[in-house]
Amino acid sequence: MMYHILAINPGSTSTKIALYENEQERWKESLEHSHQELTQYERISDQYAMRKASILSVLEKHHVPLTTLSAIVGRGGLLPPVQSGAYEVNDAMVHRLRTNPVAEHASNLGAIIAREIARPLGIPAYIYDPVSVDELHDVARISGWPELPRKSLIHALNMRAAALKTARALDKPYAESRFIVAHLGGGITMSVHQHGKMIDILSDDEGPFSPERTGRVPCIALARLCFSGKYTEQEIIKTLRGKGGLVAYLNTNKVTDIETMIREHDQEAILLFDALAYQIAKGIGELATVLCGRIDRIVLTGGMAQSTRLTNLVKERVKFLAPVEILPGENELEALALGALRVLRGEEQAYQYREGF
Repeated sequence: MMYHILAINPGSTSTKIALYENEQERWKESLEHSHQELTQYERISDQYAMRKASILSVLEKHHVPLTTLSAIVGRGGLLPPVQSGAYEVNDAMVHRLRTNPVAEHASNLGAIIAREIARPLGIPAYIYDPVSVDELHDVARISGWPELPRKSLIHALNMRAAALKTARALDKPYAESRFIVAHLGGGITMSVHQHGKMIDILSDDEGPFSPERTGRVPCIALARLCFSGKYTEQEIIKTLRGKGGLVAYLNTNKVTDIETMIREHDQEAILLFDALAYQIAKGIGELATVLCGRIDRIVLTGGMAQSTRLTNLVKERVKFLAPVEILPGENELEALALGALRVLRGEEQAYQYREGF
């Protein structure tokens, strides 16, 4: 049976959409939203009508009758902790994302827009693997400070899609596979996959630095800096997540720029790039202990995995643990569409969202 699935991924300054016929991508577009356009809205949820209208306009441009759609799947927003997999968008989810999301983020609009387009058509709307997927083992939640338990906020969508793809390539059920997956993007997160769940993680403030984020930093020195009077709270947070990492050292967050600097024998760029690969490998090594070293594959994914120089450096340090699979790119629209397709085919069951699963 042929299913037509519309995938929607709202970002801070764009809305990416794609139409899939079963596993086949028919087309995709990135709808850019200008600063002037976005500043008209006090809250992100207020952008709903504008973004929905843009999506409908593109569907009309591609001559896609809404009645041909089988399902719509949106990027999952910042909900309280949920299980991995698909959730059908219901009243409780929309209410939470509209009125009390865990944090303001454009991805909160994914479920809302998907449902509002789908409901008049009588077709299902889903989200799939939002960033708040939390399947940590209890022992993995302990941080060393009761007021600061470890939480799971990761690139769950792309990492789990990469794990599922790797399991298929190995002809092994995902639920029986043991993987470490590293998402290498503007932020870096990592996850341990066992028994079909992500049982431990490194969030983007616990592991390697990245193009824009500091990653793990010395905590006592950070505490002193916070109270030094040199920075405001917002300046500290912005440095940790936006102005840290490679951009703080080299004034660029683009790996291609740094590789150009390396070819020109820039010694600082060489050192920083080596340090990036070194810390990624250390993170993988740290998570290898969770599986007692019994790992089917180490998977490198995300935008930076397109850098052969970087992946080769990482691979050289971790290949003694397990074979390394490279699946470059964010792949978010594909992951959304294929997740919805599995539900439509009856290969997975969609959950019903409720507070505190």
